[in-house]
Amino acid sequence: MFQPVRIAMWSGPRNISTAMMRAWGNRADTFVIDEPFYAYYLGATGKEHAGADEVIASGETDWRKIIAQLTGPIPNGKRISFQKQMAHHLLPEVDRNWLGAVTNCFLIRDPREVIASYIKKREDPTLPDLGFAQQAEIFDSVRAHTNSVPAVVDAKDVLENPERMLRLLCKAIGVDFSDLMLSWPPGLRETDGIWASYWYGEVEKTTSFQPYRPRPTKVPARLQEIHDGCRECYEKLYECRLR
Repeated sequence: MFQPVRIAMWSGPRNISTAMMRAWGNRADTFVIDEPFYAYYLGATGKEHAGADEVIASGETDWRKIIAQLTGPIPNGKRISFQKQMAHHLLPEVDRNWLGAVTNCFLIRDPREVIASYIKKREDPTLPDLGFAQQAEIFDSVRAHTNSVPAVVDAKDVLENPERMLRLLCKAIGVDFSDLMLSWPPGLRETDGIWASYWYGEVEKTTSFQPYRPRPTKVPARLQEIHDGCRECYEKLYECRLR
């Protein structure tokens, strides 16, 4: 009997997390879960996101039930579950003990690039909106619980050399790499969240990780303090990244 592997990859918004979900979802042995805490997060915070009412109505808003699903049987007889997790969705009141039942890893991106992308959708993010502080908190919790450094991958490294970084990630979390992770059919998926129509327009067209392209990433003066807070958390995880 195979041993199930439950992978929780903690990212923030405006990263390559959906492309990473595509890579894992293209494996024959993996079931993917798209932002399972999103409906709960929107219901608890009242944040005004595109389609928020629809997301709340269609999703699970009891965090205890969400955790039971994430740590329970993997659907469709699959051996691996890949959870695309947004770090800022894991609000402080959510019990952290369940993190010991999954293999936690982290996807980070330079905060200048994150902010430049984010403000195209929402102009005035707060520090918690961007997820860096929460990533650092979850990272510290997992590190203390396991007495080891969890796997961290940087988006730029992945885009510059997808196969190398995915091989490193798979090795770090104890699963075999598959070439199927390097490309996928275009389009949306049944496993995509109901918010895909608002956020996944670019990813919907892709069939692989897109080459890294430097973009103008000047941080607006009004967000400089927020950027600096994000930067501190980012650098901490960046030092631990797979390379």
